[in-house]
Amino acid sequence: MASSAAPLTTAPAYAERREALRTYFDRTARRAWIDLTSDAKVSRIRRTVRAGRDEMRATLLSWLPPVLDGRRLLDAGCGTGALAEVAARRGADVVAVDVAGGLIEVARVRVSAARASFHAGDMLDPAFGEFDHVVAMDSLIHYRPDDLSAALECLAARTRYSLLFTVAPGSRLLGAMLSLGRFFPRKDRSPAIVPIAETELRRRLALLQGWQIGRTARISRGFYKSYAIELVRRP
Repeated sequence: MASSAAPLTTAPAYAERREALRTYFDRTARRAWIDLTSDAKVSRIRRTVRAGRDEMRATLLSWLPPVLDGRRLLDAGCGTGALAEVAARRGADVVAVDVAGGLIEVARVRVSAARASFHAGDMLDPAFGEFDHVVAMDSLIHYRPDDLSAALECLAARTRYSLLFTVAPGSRLLGAMLSLGRFFPRKDRSPAIVPIAETELRRRLALLQGWQIGRTARISRGFYKSYAIELVRRP
């Protein structure tokens, strides 16, 4: 994949979108996402999202080695820390990063695993170092294809074994649902999602030197539609 002229963390389009997400998750939807990621009572719409996210998290965790002792893992877009907690309890040294400082505060209270550290900031910041595995669950779905490609390139350059991520699958059904979502109460809306067609995604991933697609999975639960991809180092 072609590198951008400037580091992605300072690219205008990426930085602008990142700040919009920070504002959304720290202000508009902080309470809603705290409830969504707990067992609190939520709306029917959000129950489908919760179920879908639970299934996706379990899927991504199943793609990691069952024993992660000695492995360093980046949870890129960790939210309130559910995935980071499981990975840490399986032995990984987890660096969990989210743009929303308010969600990081919640994660630090909820997660007691000593091997997980939580940081508010840019998931692509090279200062976090190198990793054996990277998981980016539903954290790249808000970026345009060019920024998605650049983000994957940035993460892949610092990853040793596998890079797991999700995208919003491009389809008429999802497009219709996203349009319908504009009429939901504000508390039930998510920030704008950018779907990408599978053919376009695979074309872009083929340009990522040294990596190949491993497992894939589609999860559809009501208003949660997501496509997971495992990238692994070529032998």
